[in-house]
Order: sequence, then C-alpha cells, then structure tokens
Amino acid sequence: MKYFICSDIHGSESACKTALTFYNDLKCDKLLLLGDILYHGPRNDLPQGHNPKGVIALLNPLADKIIACRGNCDAEVDQMVLNFSCLGDFFQIIDDGVTIFGTHGHVYAPTRSDGSIPTGCETANKKINVTNPAIILYGHTHVSVLEKNDKGQIICNPGSVSLPKGGTEAGFAIYEDHKVSLYNLTGKELKTINF
Repeated sequence: MKYFICSDIHGSESACKTALTFYNDLKCDKLLLLGDILYHGPRNDLPQGHNPKGVIALLNPLADKIIACRGNCDAEVDQMVLNFSCLGDFFQIIDDGVTIFGTHGHVYAPTRSDGSIPTGCETANKKINVTNPAIILYGHTHVSVLEKNDKGQIICNPGSVSLPKGGTEAGFAIYEDHKVSLYNLTGKELKTINF
C-alpha cells in the first residue's frame, strides 16, 4: 500500500489541488490527512488560494481513500460538509506489520530523536503508545521533520501544504514498503528514511 501524507491545508484550494496532483501522479492508494483541513485559524494569515468550498469539492470525491484526524482548527461543522471522518484525535493503521499512528499534534505529541516534544506541541497532554516498528505522523507545527527517535520509530511531519513555517518548504510525505520520504510541492524528494 502506498500512502500520501499531508497536513495543514487550511482551506487553500490551490495547495490542495497541487498536492492531489502528486497523489495521483505517484499512484498512491490512500490519502492520510493530519488535520487543519478547511479553516485557516486565527493565528494564520489567509493562505494563497483560500477557498474551503473548493477544498471540499476536491476531497469529497476521494472520501473512500481518505483517512483523517482532527486538527486544532477543525470543528464539527467541518464534518457536516466532508464525506469522510475527520474528528478523531488520531488514527492507527497496521500495514505489513508496521503500525502507522497519525495525529495532528495538539492532543498527542511524538517524542523527537533528542527526547523532546516538537516546538508547538507542548500543550499536548496524551502520550502516544505504539509498538515497534512504528511510524508516527503529526502536523500542527507546519515544520517538516523526518527522523528516527531513540526507540527506532520514524517520526514524520510533512509540514504544511499551504502555510509552511520554520524555514521549511510546503510539502508532503509518502510511505511505502518500510520507507518514508519527504517531498516539497514541486515534487523534489528532500529526505528518505528506511526501517
């Protein structure tokens, strides 16, 4: 199974459209959304191409391919217009013996390679409890990360497709065959980690 991973669309139709072009071109089987799908949030400027109704129109036809979790900017009204579940605080998938745990990062936060919680996720108050081998996916910070922690788990934040921060590029990630890769929104592979 090939998974396309993205986060923090924040209602940008243009960013969503670009990401879905890569989802299709790379022939992915599932689309993993790590929250903050429609609303830009009070701390962010409006992203380029802001059009939540356009994002809805792009994502709803793919509802049977989408696995999503709730971000801090997602609300019950979003669930009313989206044809896929998006209000769980996390999702968990087991693919070929690998546990994939996806969350936004504001309720559950991963432990980074240096043992710290990612900046921006300090208010998360629930611990992620998964066994190895595992991939822990999160969003929220808009900063792309791909590393292994001291438990041998792959920690991945694909960054934001619409509002990247921390000097990282807008982008996404791909998981397939025990390998996670980060890409920017031009399709350039930035980094890869294998189990």
